[in-house]
Amino acid sequence: MKRSIVQALDQPLRRLRKAIGVRVRSLGSRIALLYVVLLAVVTTATLIAAGSGVNTFAYETAERELAANSRVFDQIIASRQRQMADAGEVVAHDFGFREALATGDAPTLVSALQSLRDRAKVSEVAIVQLDGSVISSNMATTVKGTAMLSRLENGANRGVIRVGQAQALGAAVPIEMPDLAGWLVLLNTLGPADMAQLSGLSAAPIEARVIERAQLDGHLASLQLGQIAEMEGRDGPRLVRVSAIPSLEDGNEPRLVMAHSLNSVLARYFSLRLVLMLIGLFGLLAGAWAAVRLSREIARPLQLLAEAARAYAGGAVAKVKVEGAMEVRSLASSFNAMVDAVEEREQQIMHASLHDALTGLPNRRFFIEKLDRAVARQSGSHRTLVAFIDLDDFKAINDAMGHPFGDGLLRIVGQTLQERFPNAMVARLGGDEFGLLLEGIEPATDCTALARTLETLLNRELTIDGRSIAVSASIGIAIGPQDAGSSDSLLKCSDLALLRARNEGKGACHFFEPELDAEASRRRHLEIDLRRAIRDGDFELYFQPLFSISENRIKGFEALMRWPHKEHGMIGPATFIPIAEETGLIVQLGEWALRDACRQAAQWPEDISVAVNISPRQLMTDGLAPCIAQALAQSGLSASRLELEITESVFIGNVDKTLKLLHSLQALGVRVALDDFGTGYSSLSYLRSFPFNKIKIDQSFVRALEEGGSAHAIVRAITTLADALGMETLAEGVETQALMDILRHEGCDMIQGYLIGRPVPGEQVQRLLPSQQKTVSLS
Repeated sequence: MKRSIVQALDQPLRRLRKAIGVRVRSLGSRIALLYVVLLAVVTTATLIAAGSGVNTFAYETAERELAANSRVFDQIIASRQRQMADAGEVVAHDFGFREALATGDAPTLVSALQSLRDRAKVSEVAIVQLDGSVISSNMATTVKGTAMLSRLENGANRGVIRVGQAQALGAAVPIEMPDLAGWLVLLNTLGPADMAQLSGLSAAPIEARVIERAQLDGHLASLQLGQIAEMEGRDGPRLVRVSAIPSLEDGNEPRLVMAHSLNSVLARYFSLRLVLMLIGLFGLLAGAWAAVRLSREIARPLQLLAEAARAYAGGAVAKVKVEGAMEVRSLASSFNAMVDAVEEREQQIMHASLHDALTGLPNRRFFIEKLDRAVARQSGSHRTLVAFIDLDDFKAINDAMGHPFGDGLLRIVGQTLQERFPNAMVARLGGDEFGLLLEGIEPATDCTALARTLETLLNRELTIDGRSIAVSASIGIAIGPQDAGSSDSLLKCSDLALLRARNEGKGACHFFEPELDAEASRRRHLEIDLRRAIRDGDFELYFQPLFSISENRIKGFEALMRWPHKEHGMIGPATFIPIAEETGLIVQLGEWALRDACRQAAQWPEDISVAVNISPRQLMTDGLAPCIAQALAQSGLSASRLELEITESVFIGNVDKTLKLLHSLQALGVRVALDDFGTGYSSLSYLRSFPFNKIKIDQSFVRALEEGGSAHAIVRAITTLADALGMETLAEGVETQALMDILRHEGCDMIQGYLIGRPVPGEQVQRLLPSQQKTVSLS
């Protein structure tokens, strides 16, 4: 450096020596020459001292600039990593992206990664999964996920990653669903062009490159990290600084090498040595102007973008003003477009959460929200009507016609209601149940007429996909505020009215009455007592005789449950069996009845059988067959003396499973009877599918025999069919000798009813057998 200064001053010194050699002819000239020489010497010494000081100052300045630019460069890299992390954070929390990762939807993931890569202006975006596998936006990726696992798992999220033969700046964002499922890694290569672009953002011209530690040459490898040293380069002496960069990979030790040319620094002071202060002032003003301009064009928009991203991550819809440099404007536009897309997707999700996917109608949640608002505004002159609509036998229709047909039926019903009541909210509350909400009903409005309109609308024949079907619906209606003053109470009243409508039969419509609430309360208390009675064993079995017409004797008994309630007296099965069916308690009751019936029947004569009713819910449990086998084994009753009575409703649903179970029960040796024959669906198809031992003719047909008409033909057809199939027939509800004579004439094998005997407790069965066999006549 000192040699350069001497070379620069060599020519002025030669000129001074030549001037001294000139012959002096006068004192004035000598004095003038002396002053000139002295001035020249002083000037030369001053210039030499000034030049040496300038060179020393330039060297120190170059060192300071290199150190400062190193920090600026680190801040630029950190800022770039934050930008990449912010962009990745939005995608990592995106619901659709996490859903695609959870379901392994590779095309969607690659598309999302490519979109993020383009928006974030990075070289590559990849997903590093927990096993080290990589899903990248580039098909031929060289990212090694396994080399990153240990550091990612230890919480590292910034650093350099090898991409092929090059180094890349990386930022990792964890993907949580809510547990950690992997990391979203954004990469930006640090090749010569990229480093030159980053170097351009620094305050002074520097050269920067990222090299792996093993690739440093001898001089660079010997430098301590952070130390600034002078080295010879291609364009003269330069200051060099080596620093470590965090790595996201095992086995990769990247080093940031920054170089600052001394000649470029000296050139500034050599030509402008006499105007150093002016240059300093100009540099200060220029630096201040550049800083302000840089802050306005880059720093401020990036800060606003980061604040908007944080606000959006917190749930607020935030956008940024598109301003600044072209790259910053593009980033802001991409961010705003992403906010619009996510907001639209959230609106779609909100719509899906409030509407039924099949019919497009509002769902229960939306219906209740609308009802809450309507009830808050209701008054005596501004009433609210809530109707619950339940399609009758929809499960049977679905099973018989197929689920696509059932879906079409639901859509048509919903569309029909919406078209007929355009100002009302029509909602699908679930399954085959719909809700109708009318608000602002004036006192003069005839709600009965509305109910009749609903009945007419829903109880008719519909054509779906070219197939016609008769549809009916049960309707329960409640009106506020006279029925209830809150939405919950109004819903409860509508539900109670619907329950009454169902109990009244198909196609019924019922308004809420206060008695329904009392009845519901009674049923709730009865359910509590029922559970207690099952726990305490308060039930009893009564037995009704089954009489053979041909043999003129009792051949068996049907076991019937009775409940001697401690407060309400004897409660019949018609009261508590429906509650037991609804609550599932029928399974426990049925198992008890089966075991107790076998136990008592084992004490009867060998030619007397016992019939036990099996509910559809009990038949669907896996423990029925083992329970029957255990009851027979524990009681010692012969399997041929046990008869199981089932209704046709057990076939609604999984017919194959039901038939398989019935065959397994028949294989045990027990008999199976079809109860209430003729009141269900497709009875003849069941007779063809399963060889029942007995058919029980429903008492509705038996009672109609005395009225004449078609009842005789129906009973005769049943007995003839059963005889052809090798099955016995038993008529229920026989109360007169005339009915018995008719049934004998029509070929019925057995009868059951008050003519033969009423149900009696188990201890009276032995006394009933001799007396009944003597009193019944064949005539």
